[in-house]
Amino acid sequence: MSQLRFSLLAAAAMTLSVNAVELPHQGSPAGEGIVDPSMAPGHTQVIEGLTLTTDWDKVFAQSDKVEHSKVVFHNRFGIKLAADLYLPKSRDANAKLPAIAVSGPFGAVKEQVSGQYAQKLAEQGFIALAFDPSFTGESGGEGRFMASPDFGSEDFSAAIDYLANRADVNPDALGILGICGWGGFAVNTAAIDTRIKATVAATMYDMTRVTAKGYDDAADTKEARNAYRKALSEQRTLDYNAPLPKRAGGVPAELPDDAPQFMKDYHDFYKTERGYHPRSLGSNDGWLFTSNSTLLNAPVLHYANEIESAVLIVHGANAHSRYMGETAFKQLVGDNKKLIIVPNARHTDLYDDFTKIPMDEIVDFYRTYLK
Repeated sequence: MSQLRFSLLAAAAMTLSVNAVELPHQGSPAGEGIVDPSMAPGHTQVIEGLTLTTDWDKVFAQSDKVEHSKVVFHNRFGIKLAADLYLPKSRDANAKLPAIAVSGPFGAVKEQVSGQYAQKLAEQGFIALAFDPSFTGESGGEGRFMASPDFGSEDFSAAIDYLANRADVNPDALGILGICGWGGFAVNTAAIDTRIKATVAATMYDMTRVTAKGYDDAADTKEARNAYRKALSEQRTLDYNAPLPKRAGGVPAELPDDAPQFMKDYHDFYKTERGYHPRSLGSNDGWLFTSNSTLLNAPVLHYANEIESAVLIVHGANAHSRYMGETAFKQLVGDNKKLIIVPNARHTDLYDDFTKIPMDEIVDFYRTYLK
């Protein structure tokens, strides 16, 4: 392949081009001074067949303004999804509150980023649900570590199913928040599910675009896509009788000095105490190599121009992914759509840097449209 080609698995930009930067084997970080033993699961409970840790194993501190519990819900495919439910302690016991489902980034678990957003929202009076997508984290689904544009949106709608049936939730005031790759899936879900009244996509990736075209659309050719399809197809044959399918690799344990800045940013989050988690795909061996197959042929934002509900897209001014959020915003129609570009912010700054994340604007947006 003559152009730079990344098969973006969000946390790990695995290179398929001979002209691209050579990165060392990602592998598991065990024995490399990265794993914090205190973050390993300890006490557990079984809810609807899923074994969930009861320890606070998040990468962020627990708020004293919020009640936290583990819950399980299911999607239409019968997969059980594990979630952290955050409730404001100051709530009226008889009130029906607006509720927001949160997921992402692509390759992360609810103990990293989505949980932080959810807890912040609960501090502001919302019921918030941070969930692990199908096939990842504590959620169910056989055929582990698989991503799909269908499941990406289905899981958001399944979270809305669960929230809409809670006695303490106002079913007419439901929202979603997607980070990174789940930002793109959130926008797609808003185009499908009319129960959703407000959608926020933070530091958004359009996973189908970057998979099919490469970063900055640098591999947007039939030849590049066919070469990638060939590699994916051949790997399926090898995986069929293999003891374990091939993994694509998470963020490398070590990076060369000339690695792209965004890979250094991913490393600073996924491979350090700041964001490492033992269940995170980005922190460890990544998605299955073949996981990108359906992302190649399924543009998720095709009907974004038909979304009638409110949408807010938040991106960093210095984010390598900024073009994806801005392109998505240009597709949106209506005066209930808004774009915020955060000065001096890179992609991963909007994961957990709440000195840069415009939480006040996000909260105001939800309060405006979730009534």
